[in-house]
Amino acid sequence: MFEPDTENPFELFEGWLREASETEPNDPNAMTVATADADGRPSARILLLKGFDEQGFVFYSNMESQKGREIAVNPFVALCFHWKSVRRQVRVTGPVARVTDEEADGYFNSRPRGSRVGAWASQQSRPLADRPALMAAVENANRSYPGETVPRPPYWSGWRLTPLAIEFWQDGEFRLHDRFRFSRAGESEAWTVDRLYP
Repeated sequence: MFEPDTENPFELFEGWLREASETEPNDPNAMTVATADADGRPSARILLLKGFDEQGFVFYSNMESQKGREIAVNPFVALCFHWKSVRRQVRVTGPVARVTDEEADGYFNSRPRGSRVGAWASQQSRPLADRPALMAAVENANRSYPGETVPRPPYWSGWRLTPLAIEFWQDGEFRLHDRFRFSRAGESEAWTVDRLYP
């Protein structure tokens, strides 16, 4: 049986992520990111969490991708972490806002050079004629930025999700799971905690 030992969901998440990092074979920071367009049609994909604190959860991408276009018209996002090795899940929902240029530059410059070049070469989510066309775009970007310094494209940045709800799910025998939802009406409001039926 699982009972939260803190009233701060960020502390609980940090502990769960740390435990998952010891057992997950790949990318314990992988998460489903769900967005919806202006008509409410949802889409989801796997991204990597690149930072979190009490201000929120941060991820990066091409702002002109499908997720970027959807966030532009509907800036409310859901995240889901699933750690099969420890039989746990965390769901997070809330509004998103762009990170600062300084934060985006800092993360972009920490990436391998090939990934930075790839950000210039990829017109993410748009039709691509064939693989050679992509590799030609990579070569063109390599020629444009021949040294180690590759600037961040103006259309590439990150978002910070400020959670209004964080739900922790622990697998239970006979599907009698333990579920606790931390929720608040706004960023400056206090958290309330509810145990949920499985």
